[in-house]
Amino acid sequence: MKAMVLAAGRGERMRPLTDHTPKPLLKAGEYTLIERTVLQLVRNGFHDIVINHAYLGEQIEQTLGDGGHYGASIVYSREGDSVLETGGGILKALPLLGNAPFLVVNGDIATDFPFFRLKNAALDLAHLILVDNPSHHPGGDFALHGKTVVETSESRLTFSGVGIYNPDLFSECKPGKFSLAPLLKAAMQNGRVSGEKHEGFWMDIGTPERLDILKNIILHQQ
Repeated sequence: MKAMVLAAGRGERMRPLTDHTPKPLLKAGEYTLIERTVLQLVRNGFHDIVINHAYLGEQIEQTLGDGGHYGASIVYSREGDSVLETGGGILKALPLLGNAPFLVVNGDIATDFPFFRLKNAALDLAHLILVDNPSHHPGGDFALHGKTVVETSESRLTFSGVGIYNPDLFSECKPGKFSLAPLLKAAMQNGRVSGEKHEGFWMDIGTPERLDILKNIILHQQ
């Protein structure tokens, strides 16, 4: 199974840290955010990795190269000045991902989720990892009814930014800018999205303050 890391965001909430550095290259401890994700994927058996980028994306390529230094094989989906969002970015990368289900990880999260468990996960159109709602997102996104993810206002959890997707999820999509959320919600209407809750560590590193929190966590783990 191939993996894709979403790394094309502008990182507006991270300014001024991202004025001259793409958010995935912000450092937390010894490594940048995206290096941490790549190394974690490799440790969990994902060696073929696709990374999309846009804003200052050449810096990401210069840092990671072909991935060999990390035990990975990395190829890039270059979006240039386009702002394709999550859905559009994945659709553009599909030729690099192939015809089998693939893992997608947001480039601005930190988690101890065991990705290897997803390599043989059964799915229809999508399988999502959900977590407890953080303080900055108290309303959550979706709910779990058994192993099925549904859109409801009750008992909602937060989508972690980790999921497996069947390329068929994008079969009706046209190239351009669009979000992943409407696709998932449409699939949920037909009961075609499964999921599970991760009880371990997870953070959305979306602001300088949260980046500092992650740095402190890493410092105390050493």
